[in-house]
Amino acid sequence: MLVFACISPHPPIILPTVGSATDRERVRSTISALSSLAPKLASARPEIIIISSPHPDWGIQVPLHFLMNNLKFKIFNPSINTQDCPERSRMDNFQSISNLQFLKIENSAVSPILTTLDSPANHYKFGKQIASKIPEKRRWAWIASGDMSHCLLPEGPYGFNPAGPKFDKTFIELLKNKNVKGILNMDPELVEGAGECGLRSFCMLLGALEGAKVNWRPEILSYEGPFGVGYLVANIQINTNQK
Repeated sequence: MLVFACISPHPPIILPTVGSATDRERVRSTISALSSLAPKLASARPEIIIISSPHPDWGIQVPLHFLMNNLKFKIFNPSINTQDCPERSRMDNFQSISNLQFLKIENSAVSPILTTLDSPANHYKFGKQIASKIPEKRRWAWIASGDMSHCLLPEGPYGFNPAGPKFDKTFIELLKNKNVKGILNMDPELVEGAGECGLRSFCMLLGALEGAKVNWRPEILSYEGPFGVGYLVANIQINTNQK
């Protein structure tokens, strides 16, 4: 049973051990929104937490820092490491997850999944496949880690591209309206120009919601981009009654 789901950004600058007090003040909305999700995750009492991300390191560590709080979970994944993974390793990693090896693990485990270069539509299918095969008796959560456009400001990491703000606005509006088809069919040129890193991770979550056969409602908790990168925090409110 899927009991919790959310979208989380993963900028290391929001960590107290990385960003300065001034930096963190500029992303106060993001930090506050993420922190507000921690008690929701705890009260959902998941046995397994799946976290999808375009890369390891900060992609996994930042969301868990804010969402896990004092929850005691083990990180499980035989192929993930803290180095950038070549695409072949990413595919191997996904195959191990899609074969549901993680279902053999004990309770209280976090299972990271790295996205690949496959299309957003294929990642939707990946998420749906995984969710549909998890036994109903197991309580599980999904955290979709990823940042929005990296091209929001001239001083941002990729400079400014008008596709950046347009992508972020379009995605958020589509999500608000639960327009999954629209998200899966976003203009590839817009996506490429935006320099995003989270779309595939988010699409895996959308597929998981479909595969889990739950009713859900998006709740946008915060969005900001003071450093030229879009940070979206969204709670996915779940009704576990079947459709």
